[in-house]
Amino acid sequence: MMPAHETYDVIVVGAGAGGMTAAAVAAAEGLRVLVIEKTAFAGGTTAWSDGMIWIPANAKMKEAGLSDSVTDAVQYLSNTVPEPANAGLRAAFLARGPEAVAYLEANTQVRLQPVKACPDYYLERLGATAGGRVLEPVVFDGTRLGAHFARLRAPLPEFTRFGGMMVNRLDIPHLRRAGRSLRSTVRAMRLVSEYAWQRLRSSRGTTLHLGNALAARLYASLLARQVEILFSADVEDLSMQGERVGGVIIRHGARDRLIAARRGVVLATGGFSHDATLRKHFFPPAAGFISATHTSATGDGLRLATATGAALNTDATSPAYWVPASLLRRADGSRGVFPHIVTDRAKPGVIAVNAAGRRFVNEALSYHEFVLAMLRDGNGDPDRPFYLICDRPFLWSYGLGRIRPFTRNIRRYAAGGELIEAADIAQLAARIGIKPSTLAATIANYNSDAKDGRDPEFGRGSTIYQRYLGDISHKPNPCVAPILCAPFFAMRIYPADLGTAIGMKVDAQARVLREDGTPVAGLYACGNDMGSIMNGNCPGPGITLGPALTFGYIAGRHLAEGSVAGASAATALV
Repeated sequence: MMPAHETYDVIVVGAGAGGMTAAAVAAAEGLRVLVIEKTAFAGGTTAWSDGMIWIPANAKMKEAGLSDSVTDAVQYLSNTVPEPANAGLRAAFLARGPEAVAYLEANTQVRLQPVKACPDYYLERLGATAGGRVLEPVVFDGTRLGAHFARLRAPLPEFTRFGGMMVNRLDIPHLRRAGRSLRSTVRAMRLVSEYAWQRLRSSRGTTLHLGNALAARLYASLLARQVEILFSADVEDLSMQGERVGGVIIRHGARDRLIAARRGVVLATGGFSHDATLRKHFFPPAAGFISATHTSATGDGLRLATATGAALNTDATSPAYWVPASLLRRADGSRGVFPHIVTDRAKPGVIAVNAAGRRFVNEALSYHEFVLAMLRDGNGDPDRPFYLICDRPFLWSYGLGRIRPFTRNIRRYAAGGELIEAADIAQLAARIGIKPSTLAATIANYNSDAKDGRDPEFGRGSTIYQRYLGDISHKPNPCVAPILCAPFFAMRIYPADLGTAIGMKVDAQARVLREDGTPVAGLYACGNDMGSIMNGNCPGPGITLGPALTFGYIAGRHLAEGSVAGASAATALV
């Protein structure tokens, strides 16, 4: 047997939100913790995300004057997650989610605030709330990380401005109104000047928002607790001591090393979004192979756990959480995936059509529901095309995909095929392979009611959530306007996943389970390595990060039960 090179109390595999939460909590409880990350950066897909965290009945809501209760949340989930599977885990999540938030704020660098006007996705169902269940990270100054800032995964470039400036969602309207409103112009000038000053000292902006701020706060928490982090290391196997997981065997550089764990190992490697074999096995054929997650999510945790006899939780109505996405080619030649979450498809003056040139969905539904409609319409064909269609006024006012509002020069997007432009609808239809008369009839049918702000075919703009995604300044319906003014544009969209819902079976303590329901001693899972407690349903924004933080917290606390270890070492391994 290979001798242990080093010994820790806890080993966490993966430096995303779930893994870093488990590590931060275990360290705050006095345990010596090692985090092993296969890439060169901390943050995982979390660093690319909007950072939304769904935690019902959290104390932040009460502080903001918003009412909620666990009873209401139970009722809401019973109406949106009807399957009985994982009911115990949902109960644990509702009971301990607020506890996790309070603990993190008291013992780590994590600071959260309620998003008051962000509703649950099915607001018409009993138990739903119009805002406050969703928490977001408070803005974070990246310079607090010092030299470690270079180890934080950067946000997607398509979600930054001027080559690296992150923007708070509340500042987006100010940037759109710059030059037309004195207040917005002053605000925009201040943001840009602050960013320019930051770029004198850093390769990108250091005022962090959204998921990048959450990842930074968790990373800062690890550094503050002197948690050791081993970057660019692959975990090849789990080390067993009889029936118990006693550590990991890693490949770092050119050699293998056994690292022992006294208390246990936490798997938080991000799921299997980029593993072609697992996708083919679990995903519907129409889903294809496009993912909005980081490419490091290749099913490492699932393979490590199942080799010990761990069971997969396949009780999921959907194997993943979905988002419509467009593909793009960056200036450096790399391919990008742009998730169409909130920026365009619910705004007034755009429709989605299928390969036949007909509308197939209410464009203002949640991103998850939108793609479920794509998968139904795709009928098993991963190459069946779908398009967003709009006119010039829409493109100017709202943008499309990564094309931002008020973009004057769109030639580079058209030249690369990302944006299809035509002088009239017939020409546009021909360019995207749709029968011109069908597309013309679709748009004419939509326009006939859209001019009055109505959408009798799909009821777009009929719920508070849909109107929240629209343009509140547009009357009478924030989500509906006709498509009238040439030139006309199309952008192809694809079904993409935001993360997998199938993962390890765990209990209410985040311990990985065998098929017979007994825990694999010393092995825990959280994040997307843990099976979805919502069974692949998507009741609200932050439905993956909320459970990730909660069960990361639960794992860290459970590992710390009993006598605590001594102080941890201070040096980060690189």
